[in-house]
Amino acid sequence: MNQNHAARLNGSVRVVGAGLLGASIGLGLRARGVDVILADASRAGLNLAVDYGAGRLPHEGDDPSLIVVAVPPDATASVVAAELAAFPRATVTDVASVKAALLTELEQLGSELGPVDLSRYVGSHPLAGRERGGAIAARADLFIGRPWVVCPRPEVPRERVVAIEHLILDLDATPVTLPADEHDAAVALVSHAPQVVSSLMAKRLDGAPSSSLALAGQGLRDVTRIASSDPELWVQILSANAPAVVDILRAYRDDLDDVLSALADVEASGARRAIAQDLAAGNAGVAGLPGKHGQDRRYAGIVVMVDDRPGELGRLFTELGEIGVNIEDLRLEHSPGAQIGLAEIAVLPEVKTRAIEDLSARGWRTAG
Repeated sequence: MNQNHAARLNGSVRVVGAGLLGASIGLGLRARGVDVILADASRAGLNLAVDYGAGRLPHEGDDPSLIVVAVPPDATASVVAAELAAFPRATVTDVASVKAALLTELEQLGSELGPVDLSRYVGSHPLAGRERGGAIAARADLFIGRPWVVCPRPEVPRERVVAIEHLILDLDATPVTLPADEHDAAVALVSHAPQVVSSLMAKRLDGAPSSSLALAGQGLRDVTRIASSDPELWVQILSANAPAVVDILRAYRDDLDDVLSALADVEASGARRAIAQDLAAGNAGVAGLPGKHGQDRRYAGIVVMVDDRPGELGRLFTELGEIGVNIEDLRLEHSPGAQIGLAEIAVLPEVKTRAIEDLSARGWRTAG
């Protein structure tokens, strides 16, 4: 978080919901010097976020220019409607991960409870998070470099959309403009369906022999990393975006059935080829993922063996800095009881050879 640049936002920002995302937004804006007003249905959660420095308690007469609703998905529409009514000059956004269904719910609330001024509402969604929730897990740098989708509608004045873009830029995130339905289809592919796949794979581990779990390496941990997410929250997310998620999971199921059929009789003509083609298709899919800062580029990997004693990983980072090699990505693996760990470092291809030579000269054991 760059604290040297003045905030683009003008006026106070009210954040409703003091959990992970809400408190992280508060911390990030406070680092810019923005006056952040926090609100939450849980008094204890609100006070905790205030204690962490994410903002202040509401005062009578507060007149925020921007309101960010960061509450659970099933409460988002009603809270957005209430905030629009309570603060008739403010621009209101939310951070819910499904946009089209939310807009429909807001329109229904307007027809049932009276007019809701949706000309001041702009839906948005930061693609950032952590496995743990609550203000205790909040970070001011949570959104740095992360995509943050804005879903403007033609009838919304441009200045309302600009306010949300300023919020995103003040948090060092990257604004991405998408229609609500395109956003929902995209997150079904890159977030919602992967959550189901990860959780179902992790389910296989429940009750597995400890001798088997002791063999788990980084591959299993990568696949199941997000499986510790809150089930209640994910029921709400998946329910709101069910049709798009179902389409992806059905296609995934079809591919899985193909692999199962081939594995059931690997000696059958074409069975091994079918398996290889599915695995190769996975290579092609992952190759298309954007790299650091949204660039579609590939990095070279170096594996460094790190002795299991205090300070060794820090020394590795320091010495990489001394030889002028930037760490583009990092993955750590350490087996229980082992006396070494493995640091898999991604670097630019053009510095790989030099990095290995310089690290080896300094006594590090490497593999490329």
